[in-house]
Amino acid sequence: MAYWLLKTEPDDYSYFDLERDGGTVWDGVNNPLALKHIRTMQPQDLAWIYHTGKERQIMGMAEISSQAYPDPTLNDAKRVVVDIRPLQKVTQPVTLSQIKQTQKFAEFDLLRIPRLSVVPVSDIYWQYLMELAGVSH
Repeated sequence: MAYWLLKTEPDDYSYFDLERDGGTVWDGVNNPLALKHIRTMQPQDLAWIYHTGKERQIMGMAEISSQAYPDPTLNDAKRVVVDIRPLQKVTQPVTLSQIKQTQKFAEFDLLRIPRLSVVPVSDIYWQYLMELAGVSH
């Protein structure tokens, strides 16, 4: 199992929209490194849903529910998507400020490559984020 952080602009699509819909196609990614990460996703991988913009915080946890496949709305096999479904809202949203202030996250790609929309999360970072978010899983 792998862990991810998926960024979304909450005005476009928020964690609450994901809960309401019961699942969605995670699309709109065009950065080559982010697309490479999507191609490696497998069903049952877990992901934090991170709101960008003014919020800049982790709002919930989701599960990858499909392997990567070409975006059916585009005529470009390189632009892949995955299906995701909501698992749970976090008890305590984890802000970017909290993450930046925690020395444990110094090498986290969220901080090192801030414009990347699909970020791999190591096992140890996943555990740290679970603690900060008040999630037991």
